[in-house]
Amino acid sequence: MDKADFRRPELKDEELIASYFKKYPSRNCDRTFANVYLWARHYNVEFAEYKNTLLFSDNSAGEGYGYAFPAGDDEAVKAVIPELEQWSKEDGKEFCLYGVDPQQFEKLESWFPGKYEIEYERDVADYIYEAEKLATLSGKKLHSKRNHINKFKTLHEGTWRYEHLSDENQEECFQMALKWRNLNGCEDDEEKNAEMCVTLNSLRLFRELKLTGGILRVDGKIVAFTLGEPVNEDTFVVHIEKAYADFEGAYPMINQQFVEHEIYGRYRYVNREDDAGMEGLRKAKLSYKPAFLQEKGLVTMKNK
Repeated sequence: MDKADFRRPELKDEELIASYFKKYPSRNCDRTFANVYLWARHYNVEFAEYKNTLLFSDNSAGEGYGYAFPAGDDEAVKAVIPELEQWSKEDGKEFCLYGVDPQQFEKLESWFPGKYEIEYERDVADYIYEAEKLATLSGKKLHSKRNHINKFKTLHEGTWRYEHLSDENQEECFQMALKWRNLNGCEDDEEKNAEMCVTLNSLRLFRELKLTGGILRVDGKIVAFTLGEPVNEDTFVVHIEKAYADFEGAYPMINQQFVEHEIYGRYRYVNREDDAGMEGLRKAKLSYKPAFLQEKGLVTMKNK
C-alpha cells in the first residue's frame, strides 16, 4: 500500500493547509495554520495531502504518537482511516488518532461500529468562552475580574493605553518578550523555552502567519501583549499572552482589552487553549467561567 508523502509544514504551505481548515472547520485550537507551523518544529509534526484529505503525523521523540483526525469530507476521511491503520502496522506501532473531539468520534462510531475507543485527556481540553462575557465581564461570577481591571486602571490612570500590534511596534514587543523570557527562567525549563521560541517566532512572523495582536502600555512601556487568530467563522483562538508579573492586573487587562478591541462583535466565542495540566493555569482559566470545554482524546483500537 502506498504511503502519503509526509513533510514538515513551511510558510509556502499556508494556503493549502488553511483551505482545508476553512472548508472543514473545527473549534480545536490545533486547527490553524499558525499553530501547525509554529509547533511542528517542537513536536515533529508532518503533514500530507492524500486522497482529498489533509493528514498530520506526530512523531514526538521519535516514538510516533499517531495521526490527527483527517481533514476532508466524510467519505474521503472514512476511506483513509483503514490506510492509517495499515501504515501504523507497517511501522510497528499501535494505531492511534490524537486530538479527536466528540463529534469526530461519533463519525468513527457510525462508520466502524464498536471498532474504536476514545480516552479524553482533560489536560488538553480547550477552554471556550463567550466573547461578550470576556469583553464586558458582566455578572456576579466575574466580579473579581472587574475589580482587578478597575484597580489596574486606578493605579495607572492616564498612563495606560491599548494598541493594535503593527509593523511600528512589532520590534518593541519582540524586545519585551525577550526580557520576559529572561525574567521567567525559560532557559532552564524545556517546555517554557519551547513556548518562548513559538512566541518569538509568532511576533517575528505575525504578518506572514496572519496573526492579530494587541499591546498594553504603561508610561509608554509595553507591559503585556497577546496574539491570536480565527479558528472558524464564530471562534477566535488566543495563542499567546504575556505580561510582567509586577504590574498587578496586567493579565486580566490585556485579556479584556484584546477581546473588546479585536474579537467582540466579530466572533461569538474565544478559545483560550488548554491548561496543559498545570494547576495554577487551570484555576486561572476556570475563574473566567468558560461556556464549555472542547474535549479532545486519543482513539485506539478497542480490541488491541
